[in-house]
Amino acid sequence: MKLTIDSTTKILVLEVNGKFRKIDLYSKEAFELISQQWLKVGWNQKYSYTFSWMGRPIIQLPEDMVRIQEVIYRVKPDVIIETGIAHGGSLIFYASLCEVMKKGRIIGIDIEIRPHNRKAIEAHQLLPLITLVEGDSTDPQVVSQVKSLTRPDEHVMVILDSCHTKEHVLKELEAYHDLVTQGSYIVVTDGIMEDLYDVPRGKDEWRKDNPKAAAVEFASKHPEFRIEEPAFPFNESEITKRVTHWPDAFLRRI
Repeated sequence: MKLTIDSTTKILVLEVNGKFRKIDLYSKEAFELISQQWLKVGWNQKYSYTFSWMGRPIIQLPEDMVRIQEVIYRVKPDVIIETGIAHGGSLIFYASLCEVMKKGRIIGIDIEIRPHNRKAIEAHQLLPLITLVEGDSTDPQVVSQVKSLTRPDEHVMVILDSCHTKEHVLKELEAYHDLVTQGSYIVVTDGIMEDLYDVPRGKDEWRKDNPKAAAVEFASKHPEFRIEEPAFPFNESEITKRVTHWPDAFLRRI
């Protein structure tokens, strides 16, 4: 695919397999095509590594954070479980939502919580809403520990953001899906890897070895879950698709 932007004539030219099509530069279709390329270039430039939340690096696309906020506010889970902590920015983000809603707490899991990150998280004012668990998220002992931190009457959401291989994500889905309550979600992040195989920092194997592939396979075997795009609670635009690192990420328990 080749895109040519002519800002003078206000035309986007799309070339696919030698065939050309002219598209209004200021149309919904042009926005979606340009956004797809912007995501790839931005990922390669580590654009998401330029943001923080309340003092901690978050390493997420801002749109994804706003969109998941919309879902969290609607679902209002009692517990949000996140695999993958890194610098702790997303833990702090989710905890800040819980603080504002006066409901919910966070369980964060990572195979290694680096000492400087642990120190910063444990010094944060939102720590009372956060429980840290160190270990492989798919280790049966870790899974058992996490499950012991939840109660049967609690509404639970799970966000998977640790190792992004298909195999590992499938193991996480199998390990934690039974905690997710009806109407809530497992969110499988970073499915964009499927489209990043050809960028300089990408890998060819990502075409098939990615979180999105795990989500699709899991949903095919678990009819109690469905890949479902959350509706925009507010939209005065033609735009209906998220500009996201997380395509097909939201597995809703039905």
